[in-house]
Amino acid sequence: MKSKDILFGIRPLTEAIEADKSIDKVLIQKGLQGDLAKEALNLTRTHKIPVQFVPAQKLNRITQKNHQGVITFISPVEFQDLENIILKVFEEGRTPLLMILDRVTDVRNFGAIARAAECHGVDAIVIPQKGAAQLNEDAVKTSAGALMQINVCKVASLTDTLKTLKNYGIRLVAASEKASELPEQVDLTQPTALIMGSEEDGVHPDLLRYTENQLQIPMTGKIASLNVSVAAGILLYETLRQRRLKS
Repeated sequence: MKSKDILFGIRPLTEAIEADKSIDKVLIQKGLQGDLAKEALNLTRTHKIPVQFVPAQKLNRITQKNHQGVITFISPVEFQDLENIILKVFEEGRTPLLMILDRVTDVRNFGAIARAAECHGVDAIVIPQKGAAQLNEDAVKTSAGALMQINVCKVASLTDTLKTLKNYGIRLVAASEKASELPEQVDLTQPTALIMGSEEDGVHPDLLRYTENQLQIPMTGKIASLNVSVAAGILLYETLRQRRLKS
């Protein structure tokens, strides 16, 4: 990240929160004491900002500056409210299409998915506060600028978010190597949220329980799985293909 995207110290963190900056995450030294530190930590909790408590050595590896035990990463992307986006899409008479990323942590994969999502008309990408790729300069670059165009929503709980989406009548569709349904066998023209899982073990079973469909992308090669960004692109293409045929 560029130096302007990283803040060092307690006061800069407090000022960034009060200025309503979009904060990706905050690293705080374990055992940090003092009234200012407690005030800053309370602010992060109030504003639901992801915080990681780390050893001082990790902070020192990031910078040699006087960080006072706090390093703040400012996101180049302004996070949006998911429910507001859904309501707006419905009000405009359109059919929502969402992309939910469960523990996709590779920055370049995230950027590539964002690029495909923007090209295929996704209304919002949804990521968890913890366990997601950092939205930094590399992510924006890999997305070819798409991250500056598409809505990105950061949520505290993907499980709660799926429950909310079901209440809005949005179909939950997950990509899974173990599934038996093929993408063309499922109606993707209705309000849909496509769920892509982590690079290591796919969509978490706790999330799969809420899905209406689980899709497998057919393959004939010897390699057992696709890169998550490639798989996302294939499912997005099939969704757009179906919707164009219906319109």
